[in-house]
Amino acid sequence: MRSYRIAAIPGDGIGKEVIPAGLEVLRALQARAGDFELDVVEFPWGSDYYRETGRMMPEDGLHELRGFDAIYFGAVGDPHLPDSLTLWGLRLNICQGFDQYANIRPTRVLPGLLSPLRGAVPGTIDWVIVRENSEGEYAGHGGRAHVGHEIEVATETSIFTRVGVERIMRTAFRLAASRPRKLLTVVTKSNAQKHGMVFWDEVAAKVAQEFPEVTWEKELVDAMAARMVRKPGSIDTVVATNLHADILSDLAGALAGSLGVAPTANLDPERRAPSMFEPIHGSAFDITGQGIANPIATFWTACMMLEHLGEKAAADRLMRGIEVATANGVVTPDLGGKANTAEVTAAVVEAIRSSND
Repeated sequence: MRSYRIAAIPGDGIGKEVIPAGLEVLRALQARAGDFELDVVEFPWGSDYYRETGRMMPEDGLHELRGFDAIYFGAVGDPHLPDSLTLWGLRLNICQGFDQYANIRPTRVLPGLLSPLRGAVPGTIDWVIVRENSEGEYAGHGGRAHVGHEIEVATETSIFTRVGVERIMRTAFRLAASRPRKLLTVVTKSNAQKHGMVFWDEVAAKVAQEFPEVTWEKELVDAMAARMVRKPGSIDTVVATNLHADILSDLAGALAGSLGVAPTANLDPERRAPSMFEPIHGSAFDITGQGIANPIATFWTACMMLEHLGEKAAADRLMRGIEVATANGVVTPDLGGKANTAEVTAAVVEAIRSSND
């Protein structure tokens, strides 16, 4: 029996609703497969923990997490606390502490779902956005001076290192090479940002020489946003900076029907530390406690976690269960449906249990 230790961190808002739903489908999947088990330990870290202790996670939290095979993360953010405090205190603390430099965000229109794009039926959109996850615009380098005076100044410096850019480019080229179309779009803003973005372009051209089987192209970030709407079928694999890919992947989730179906993997491709898997949607306090949070992104995220652990058959079975539920119209209000979180979860569990493969 293959066994994996999973750290579950529901976090804030609807994270406390969708992570339990995700664990429920994972238990059903484990029982259906019968050849692997997940040893799950839940950590109560987040904004409520901060109110009790003054920290979003314990000082030795990274040490506690290091012994796990993967981290299953819900959301972070609280309307009563600064976003910079909550994000840097938990999610970014883990991402940067474990150097999870590759953020992978797949996008597809699932069966039964409607994209806001006219004619974007399942198969029209099949993208993977690779986001640099450790430096760039979110490096946290900068400061403020003359605070409270008319001459107050704030700086936010983007950091692009050769090591950082080369490794995310190699990750993106490898991923593109593994996909049927073998097409990679490198997104920058090098016409206006003549240092960091031109550096990205130069490194991309260098790394491309290692992957002659991949067709690659450059696109400016604003043009890319328009292209995602106007010519979605022309896109396959995309790589961009921390900020640019963050924005583009939210657009991608919306074009797939809802951020509630958008998964994420924060990977350390070298596997020096556990990687972290989370839905894109955030804490969504506007619907917290109503029981209508969409768990599909959390389930799809679990598929990515299982693939990372080497359990591809289980990941595929779970993905098929998700597609059965969406094809049958068992979806939450954000997708135009009437089902609640528990009903979507039950539908996916039933699809897993009744699968013939």
